[in-house]
Amino acid sequence: MSDPQDKAETTPELTPEARAVLSRARKSFLVSIGLLFVGLIAVGAAIVYRASQSEGKGGGDYVIASLQIPAGGEVISAVAADGRVTVTYKLGAMTSVRIFDGKSGGMIREIPVVSE
Repeated sequence: MSDPQDKAETTPELTPEARAVLSRARKSFLVSIGLLFVGLIAVGAAIVYRASQSEGKGGGDYVIASLQIPAGGEVISAVAADGRVTVTYKLGAMTSVRIFDGKSGGMIREIPVVSE
């Protein structure tokens, strides 16, 4: 076997300018990696902060168990927002929208949808 130290050095010696360029490249790389880690830590901290915030009981504005629409009515859509439930339904050829209170379940308003 041959001794690795017996081989002649095949890598040429770097010039001072090349060393300076490599030094700047290393520093730039380290700064970039440092900024990446700082950003990842900030994103992780924001996720942990948002997850740890205690919000009220989910769906607390809506305690109703059922909504009343006329018998034979077909529900087209139902949307819950701002403590109200809006139900669009079709009964025969007529389409209507009913707005219900989210806590009591009482109907606030019914709006018939008419075509022009």
